[in-house]
Amino acid sequence: MIDFFKYQGTGNDFIIIDNRELSFDSSNVKLVSFLCDRRFGIGGDGLMLLENHSEHDFTMRYFNSDGNEASMCGNGGRCIAAFAVEQGIISTPDNFSFMAVDGNHHAAYDNGIVSLKMIDVTTVDIQDNYNFLNTGSPHYVTFTNNINAINIVEEGKAIRYSDTFKPDGTNVNFVQLLDGNNISVRTYERGVEDETFSCGTGVVASAISAHLKKPDLMNFNIKIKGGALRVHFTIEEPLIFKDIWLVGAATFVFKGQIQNPST
Repeated sequence: MIDFFKYQGTGNDFIIIDNRELSFDSSNVKLVSFLCDRRFGIGGDGLMLLENHSEHDFTMRYFNSDGNEASMCGNGGRCIAAFAVEQGIISTPDNFSFMAVDGNHHAAYDNGIVSLKMIDVTTVDIQDNYNFLNTGSPHYVTFTNNINAINIVEEGKAIRYSDTFKPDGTNVNFVQLLDGNNISVRTYERGVEDETFSCGTGVVASAISAHLKKPDLMNFNIKIKGGALRVHFTIEEPLIFKDIWLVGAATFVFKGQIQNPST
């Protein structure tokens, strides 16, 4: 039997497994895909393993729902941070750190709200009708006047698989500027191959792109399908973004056991 926990961050849902004893076979792509399957498994946008690290509080390993180990997931990072605190793995919830595929992340937990420090962004490829940047995962960001009129899956999939972004593809974000420092974001995620209710690295990329439209703003409230997030950052010089924080709720859903189909 496999012990698991289910968490969600603004509707972006994840299976989390405490793998500090390395009992889970992370090389089994079919197993991870089965667990993420919403009909035959547990169901989730992705799966995360919490493992030991010699210098930080833990290591986060993230897998897309297709079963393959993937790049950084911001909402996943917030959820595994909440999991670590709520399971007593972390003794200093207001200041701890963990290692992910894109490097070290600091985090703070306060009554279900997780603040997660993201990697610095030092390069933004600005094109006529989109921006491309890496916020731990690659993101295409484009702006629209009516975000609800877009076929996210159809248009996102076409961009994700376009020749421009081969061979690895990209995540695709559609952004609408609202009043003040408010924006609305919808995201097509590679690996999930669908629109998700929220994408942490995507809203960070969208907030940075929104700053390029509204240069006086460095703190954004983001409306997504699964709720709301906040992103704030500092600017060292034009197109050098540092001290980037992704803030929002991370919620325990349920825990359980599932039979390993490989045994």
